[in-house]
Amino acid sequence: MTLRDPVAQLAAELSPSEHSRRLALYVALGDSFTAGAGADEGEAWPELLVERLEAEHPTLVLENLAVDGATSSEVLEQLPEAVELEPDLVTVVCGANDVLRCTRPDAERYGANLALILGRLRVAHPDVRVATATSPERWDFMRMGPRTRRRVERGISAFNGVTRRLAGALGVPCLEVAGHPGLADPRNFNADGLHPSASGHEHAAQGFAALLHDRYGIQTSAT
Repeated sequence: MTLRDPVAQLAAELSPSEHSRRLALYVALGDSFTAGAGADEGEAWPELLVERLEAEHPTLVLENLAVDGATSSEVLEQLPEAVELEPDLVTVVCGANDVLRCTRPDAERYGANLALILGRLRVAHPDVRVATATSPERWDFMRMGPRTRRRVERGISAFNGVTRRLAGALGVPCLEVAGHPGLADPRNFNADGLHPSASGHEHAAQGFAALLHDRYGIQTSAT
């Protein structure tokens, strides 16, 4: 039996009332993507996600602990505060900076960091709803030399494989950003070609809203 089996079975056995219980606190962990780079104030995807949740969860509060440029090791440092806040919902998105900021990305270290984040959240708060995501494996609109582009694409692809395996093993829903057709549309990117534009943040909020509904039964204005 794999680690995923009992977790998935438990999720399937939750009653509708347990699935849709009122959410009071959402904590967002991550890097610039989650912190809101490329979005106007108040328009980052975690804030847009809260707007979609507010109809069913009117007292929901967002604590966005994400920091621009954070690696997975630095996102791990966000964990103690997140645990102390006792959240009902947590999103964790990291890893891109481990690749972008290093000539030899260490997928094993990234996996260890992500496993600690996801595992400690579940141990500290067994009922917390946790979601993660893969990262884009291509940035067609960011200027990079051919060698750098190959290194980045290989690194992100390897990290995404780690993310999928860990998410599956721990029963954590994972939003598939990699391979999304919107990555080929320049309108979804900021002028730097790296961070999402306003429409990119809107797509991310839509994706997470659908994921939370499908996997946790969390009702949003989009479902």
